[in-house]
This record gives sequence, C-alpha cells and structure tokens, in this order.
Amino acid sequence: MNASEKFIASSAHVDEAAIAPLPNSRKVYIAGTRADIQVPMREISQSDTPASFGAEPNPPIYVYDCSGPYSDPAAKIDIRSGLPALRAGWIEERGDTEVLSDLSSKFGRIRAADAKLDELRFPGLHRKPRRARPGANVSQMHYARRGIITPEMEYIAIRENLNRKAYIESLKAAGPTGNKMAALLGRQHPGQHFGASIPEEITPEFVRDEVARGRAIIPNNINHPESEPMIIGRNFLVKINANIGNSALGSSISEEVDKMTWAIRWGGDTVMDLSTGKNIHETREWIIRNSPVPIGTVPIYQALEKVDGKAEDLTWEIFRDTLIEQAEQGVDYFTIHAGVLLRYIPLTANRMTGIVSRGGSIMAKWCLAHHQESFLYTHFEEICEIMKAYDVAFSLGDGLRPGSIYDANDEAQLGELKTLGELTQI
Repeated sequence: MNASEKFIASSAHVDEAAIAPLPNSRKVYIAGTRADIQVPMREISQSDTPASFGAEPNPPIYVYDCSGPYSDPAAKIDIRSGLPALRAGWIEERGDTEVLSDLSSKFGRIRAADAKLDELRFPGLHRKPRRARPGANVSQMHYARRGIITPEMEYIAIRENLNRKAYIESLKAAGPTGNKMAALLGRQHPGQHFGASIPEEITPEFVRDEVARGRAIIPNNINHPESEPMIIGRNFLVKINANIGNSALGSSISEEVDKMTWAIRWGGDTVMDLSTGKNIHETREWIIRNSPVPIGTVPIYQALEKVDGKAEDLTWEIFRDTLIEQAEQGVDYFTIHAGVLLRYIPLTANRMTGIVSRGGSIMAKWCLAHHQESFLYTHFEEICEIMKAYDVAFSLGDGLRPGSIYDANDEAQLGELKTLGELTQI
C-alpha cells in the first residue's frame, strides 16, 4: 500500500516482495515428539565441489529461520486473518488459564466500543483474551522450576540445534573433504560456561534447566499463540531485535506490518513496536496477529500519549491499565525502567550528554515534578503479578545509561544497575 493512501482494514494486504521465495533454499520443518511440533528451518543448497578440488557433493546446510509462514510458498498469507494460532492447543491443554468475557483494560474497552475505529480495526480476531486462573502462574519459568518440559521447550531445543547432527552425518558421507569439514564444525573456543553444563546437542531438559536457573527466557505471552517459540539466553544462539513503530510524523498501520514482515525476513528474532503516534492500540493488534516472533514494547511510551505527552500527568493507574491492555493483546515482553530512582537523578546533573534514554527521561521528569519515588519501582511487585498472569517477560530498561564515553560508569549508571539487579530477585 502506498504511504499516501488511507488505511482501510478490509483491503489490507501483505507486501508481495516480502513473501517472495528466497533463492537457492527452501523452508523445511523438523518434527518433534508430537504431531503439532513442526520446527521451521531454512535449507540452503550448496554447489558441488568441482573436480579440480576433489569432486564431492556438498549437502544442504540448515540455518535459523524466523520469517514464519511468510517465506513458505505453501502458506496462504492474508494479514486480515492473521497467522495460525500455533500454540493455542498447548496453552489450552495446560488448564491453568481462563478465557475472559471482556477486555480487562478500561482503555481497551473504550477503543473497542469506538465505531469510528472500525475501518482501522483488525478484523480477524475472533477469540477473547486469556489470563491465568486465580492463584496460577502461567510463565515458562514457573513450569521450568516445577520440572515441567513444555512443548515450547522441546520446540526450542530442536530449533537451537539447527539439524546440526544430520548435517554433520551428511558431511561425513560426502567424502574426505566433507569429513574434514565435519571435524572443523565441532571446533570452537571453550569460553566460560558460568556453571552451565552445555551439551553437544541442546535437549529439552537443558532448555528447561537454563530457564529454571534464570539464565534464559522464553518470551511467549499466552495471548500471542501465533508466535513460534524461541529463547534468549547466554548459552543459546545469539538473537537480534528489530525496532519499528510509528510517530507523530507519520507511518500507517500497513507500513508497520510491512516493517515487521521485512524485519523477520532478514533475521529479526524479536520485534519491538515503539509507536508514539496515532492509533497505537490498533497498530499493535495488526502487528501481533501477524507476527511469528515475540513482540516487545515500552509501555510508558503509550501511557505518555494517553496524557498528551505530559510526563507529570502520568499515574500508576494509567500505567497499570496500559500494561493490562498490552498484555491482553499479546505483547511478549515489556521494557520497564524501574531502576530510575529519585536519588539517582541529581547524579546526572554534571553529565556531558545527560539522560539519553527516552523511558528514563520520562520517569526522571515525573519523579522531579512530584518529588516522589518512581511508581514503576514502588509498584514493582504488582507489575510482576500482572506479568505472570499473562506470561509477559521483563526487559529491565537502563534509563540512566550513559550517552557518551565521558559519562560511562558514573554513579548514576552504577546505582541504577545495582537497583535493577535487586529487582531481578523479586
């Protein structure tokens, strides 16, 4: 859709270039122990070694693929319907969630009742939001600490292995050069395991153990069943985040969905919607329903828009409602700047580049205006209760990070980092 065209939900469509077949490769699925665990990878064809160098066949190599159905020629893509709810059955069979009769967020209900938004609204969502049953904890960390290996954990183990075992066997069968390559693939710097016993092949039990120990997270909101399970942690593959989002200057819902599809096509493992412009709620719904990767946000950005950009007018009640609104849409992780404490703010006065974090500057302005401790800090335990009810992961934002080498490692930065470390123990 052209940027100048008005967005109309009924005629929305995916950018055809974003779903064109990728050259010399194909989408493959590796099966798990259950019929509903089919893990996507990209199989890349390789040319045979020429006769002058030994004339050996080179087997296809497998790489991580986070593009979802968009790069599968067999998939029918209609962004008005969204992606299939891959994890819906897994979530339901655990029996610890309940379907809500209506949205819990006041703002969400107001938007849903506004007929003027009908032409922008995502038309394909026909299910109600879910929440943990009273007293239940539906986070993957909770399951991991109870010794439960979830389908998500098995999916992740297969995904992290990249079919490496089968690839090495095919290399060995190719000939002398293939045998040499197979040996080289196993060679790496030993690194520092920090107490982890990293197996040669990632197992579902290893995934469970790393999550239980707090060394890895699985960002999978129960209201984002379209997402393909993935893991972020020091003993797993490196992941890349891509930021998108509209602003007061422009960008339509169609453009934001296009940004998301292009981001995951080129390797974005997660996407953050940092929208600060119009129709943030509706834009986010379209992105989540069409995203196979986890979606993150900085909730304070939308909360600020609700008070017309006046940081001093923010309240805990507005922020809390925003958390619930976004959690029931399916946001998988929140960046929350809960370590910006009132006593740290004066420590930035002599900085060369001041406070460069947008979230940090918003909370600093609020703290100074009210001369009170940040409501993100004083209500942190309640934030945890909200997030565990939907399985939303934390990204503890460093709101006092330095913007220059001159300011690096000052009292403000280290004080906030100490506070963030303390918050991880709650």
